[in-house]
Amino acid sequence: MTEEKKPLISVLMGVYNCKERSMLERSVRSIVEQTYPNWELILCDDGSTNAALLWMQNLAARDSRIRLLQNDRNLGLARTLNRCLSVANGAYLARQDDDDISKPDRFEKQIAYLESHADVDFVGSNCDLYTPDGGVSGCWKRPERPRKQDFLFNSPFIHGSILFRRRCFEKVSGYPVMEKIARYEDYMLFMQLYAAGLQGANLQECLYQYYFDSKTRRIPVRERLDEAIVRWRGFHMLNLMPKGLPYIGKPLMLAMLPPKLIHHMHS
Repeated sequence: MTEEKKPLISVLMGVYNCKERSMLERSVRSIVEQTYPNWELILCDDGSTNAALLWMQNLAARDSRIRLLQNDRNLGLARTLNRCLSVANGAYLARQDDDDISKPDRFEKQIAYLESHADVDFVGSNCDLYTPDGGVSGCWKRPERPRKQDFLFNSPFIHGSILFRRRCFEKVSGYPVMEKIARYEDYMLFMQLYAAGLQGANLQECLYQYYFDSKTRRIPVRERLDEAIVRWRGFHMLNLMPKGLPYIGKPLMLAMLPPKLIHHMHS
């Protein structure tokens, strides 16, 4: 495959008050240093109130493949990613979070997998968990070929690690925007994709590094309630009820556990 014939990947990154400039720069650098060169990175500032917009402007000035959008107010991740989708040119669409890191060969391996597996609509990977001091505290593993039943305990995909075919978002009209899903738009999206008959896979190697700080990891009870609602809706879409009933209460149980124990449950 020649350079000219390589399909374009559009990388979608929503940013809201990124914690540190160094983290954002490290995340973007991991895209710039990909061995697969034909990409565009669409950064969208979601109404940040700190210096994140200035940091993104500086990054965009360094590489013509980086495009910058700005919301005039905070819209939330789902709406921000849909705005990125509206201007994306790629045949493939990748996710990346502003504090996470992609291994240099992530895109190369994922696009090779999709181009050799016509029955797979999107592909993710396992991921390392990196800590504030830069060390690695563990690994999150996901099933190689998830089935509907795999959505019961956890989402069988790590959102930031995913490379989608464009048809995925055409099939479900973008990221779901609805009340009471808070930070779980990815979980709902994956269930919608499976309900629509699409299939995903996970490469069984860690091509992504997920930022994990156990000191700030505890999720508010309100958001755990939102997750329970997402599970209720998604399990109905996937015809997993009434089998899924015990799993709907899982988020409320987790709200009472220490973050380090929750980390091991995700592993």
